[in-house]
Amino acid sequence: MWRIWLLFDPRRTLVAMATFLFVLALVIHFILLSTDRFNWLEGGVKKAASLDVTISEMVG
Repeated sequence: MWRIWLLFDPRRTLVAMATFLFVLALVIHFILLSTDRFNWLEGGVKKAASLDVTISEMVG
């Protein structure tokens, strides 16, 4: 395992991995925000309000 670090600089490798993981996390979050089901900024409140209306209509 130690011979791998002779080929790659540890600082540059760790910075590259951290940058890649940060960009990957941003991409995943933006993909989720673009869907109707997982958009927690706009879609969450509307669905909860419509759910309350349908339950109260079924009971009453």
